[in-house]
Amino acid sequence: MRRGPACGIAPYPSGCERMKRPHRPAPNVAAPAHVPFGIRALFSLRKSARRWPVACRAALSIGLLVAVGWLTGNIAAGLTATIGAFTSLYASERPYHNRARVLAGIALSFAVVVSLGMAVQQLPLMAVPLLVVIAMVATFVCHAIKIGPPGAYMFALACAAGTSVPAAHMAFYHAGLLVLAGGAVSWIVHMTGALVSPRGPERAAVVAAAQAVAQFAEAVDAGTDADANAQARHDAALSLHAAWATLVSYQSSDSRRDAVLAHLLALNRELHLLFAACVDSTDSRAASQTVLADRAREVGRRVASAGEHSTSTYAFDVPLGRLRSTELIREAFRRGSPASIVAARVGIAVAVAGAIGAVFGVERAYWAMAAAVLVLHQGLDWERTVRRGVERTIGTLVGLALASAIFAIHPEGPWLALTMMSLQFLVEMLITRNYAFAVVFVTSIALLIASGGQRVAEPGALLWARGLDTAIGCGVGLLVYMFFKTRGSPMSIRQRIVLALATVQTVLEHLASGCVTTPGGLRARRDLQHGIFALIESYEVEAGGLAGERALAARMRPAIFATQRLGYKVLAACWVLEATAREQIILAASTDASPDELANAAAVLEEIIGTLRANGTGPAALQPLPDFLRGEIEELREWLACGSSNRGANARRGEDGQRSAASS
Repeated sequence: MRRGPACGIAPYPSGCERMKRPHRPAPNVAAPAHVPFGIRALFSLRKSARRWPVACRAALSIGLLVAVGWLTGNIAAGLTATIGAFTSLYASERPYHNRARVLAGIALSFAVVVSLGMAVQQLPLMAVPLLVVIAMVATFVCHAIKIGPPGAYMFALACAAGTSVPAAHMAFYHAGLLVLAGGAVSWIVHMTGALVSPRGPERAAVVAAAQAVAQFAEAVDAGTDADANAQARHDAALSLHAAWATLVSYQSSDSRRDAVLAHLLALNRELHLLFAACVDSTDSRAASQTVLADRAREVGRRVASAGEHSTSTYAFDVPLGRLRSTELIREAFRRGSPASIVAARVGIAVAVAGAIGAVFGVERAYWAMAAAVLVLHQGLDWERTVRRGVERTIGTLVGLALASAIFAIHPEGPWLALTMMSLQFLVEMLITRNYAFAVVFVTSIALLIASGGQRVAEPGALLWARGLDTAIGCGVGLLVYMFFKTRGSPMSIRQRIVLALATVQTVLEHLASGCVTTPGGLRARRDLQHGIFALIESYEVEAGGLAGERALAARMRPAIFATQRLGYKVLAACWVLEATAREQIILAASTDASPDELANAAAVLEEIIGTLRANGTGPAALQPLPDFLRGEIEELREWLACGSSNRGANARRGEDGQRSAASS
């Protein structure tokens, strides 16, 4: 494949001198590193990106609302409005134009769910069904369109809190307006950064991508094990994808006239070319990995000057970024999608927790339902779900002790505002470093809001009830995960491989014709990247699952990582094809392939896909293949011939159902 015209059959002169390299067997991929969870992990602080801007915004938002409530003589109204202040926890990495719309929608959603929660107070039998619906819808949407933490949990908690807010002195729409006002204050605080650095989120995204690409190049240069190399490649791809989403998908229609954005697009394109050069690191004509790492870091340093000497236009095609929200939601409606599975688990857990509360007369059982949502809403694997439940329970118990001390002191007026600000600041500073520590302060905030600023008559009974609710909710969440987990999950990975390989075929067709920057070519490249991410996400969930899931994921692992490498090599070849003469210097040259060879590769992949769909083990027919793809395709063939046939008892579990699912 040589760089040819914009669209058309690329010339391939016979007898030309081409750089060949012998086929190398792909390295064995180690299992993901197991991170033990124990006392040390419970008290350790993980590394995290800077959090103080987010923490300051959240603290200021909640403090302003409590202060206004105190100044107007209605501290209960101020505390109710703080529910809307949780708007500041979302969309911190979005560009400001897009962030404004997202935050407005989140603030309005908080107001609606709190109003609905208060409206059903007179209809007790409707409270649990309402919470089930709100939790499921919020989980489905947040998981499908990747809203990010805290995700659906805060919407479920807000609705649950609405069912228990004292309604004697406040109509449900009044509470909704207070929450909306709190969201408006949070919106203003969140958007003030645009006055200082209008393109701050875009710059931060490109800097993060530069760091990830540099670390990938260093991992390749250091000759680290295959698992570490694959993780570094995956992290770099995620960071580049996030940067393109920030620079392209989340921009307004008139952003192309922005000189700063044009410069950042050019810098991110350079980073993606460096990433493509790292993908096939063994080629003798590829630039040194150390040089590539240094160059990536230099790009990161140049971000600070973006726009100072740039023009307002750019003369290159840019990737499409991420899928549109409508496409993501449509994908999530497919049977067996991660979003639908997680939403179903959440709905079952909330219903069970609510039923337990009703049967045993637990006061304010919403706390148990919210805890069940918290454990499940992110769709984590089993190990991380258990860890989240343990951290939530222990953090809540310690938080109850802290809340008891605060209730004993009973801060009022400005002291209450300062207390709430301090607690919220600590939550945001710790949430990414140690979740259990953060829950300590989350618990205190929730109890202070629920108190309405009044002195609690029997704090001991209240704290005991909240601790019991948390234990019930976390326990129910874990049990639901165990008993309602996906059946035939390894076939879901097999289906992900099939989808990814089918998209590889489509991209190969565009490569053969030289049409990699047409609308169809760009869509195919975007879909392939999305498919690779979905495949790795499915693998990580299974690899961290119960014993059966871990064994089956281990059996699928060689095919998963061969598919991942194959996809990235094909995407790298697209960047080679569209690169300018100057950009070609940093790229490997081993991607030369004739249209016939690319067609052969697509044909072999078609046979592999057919075998996977039939749950078979026969190898695909051998045909002349492009040098740069031969290793991964032959590894897939070998896995079909040998690796996939070694099924143990766990692999045979539910195989008939899996075959039926694969054929659909």
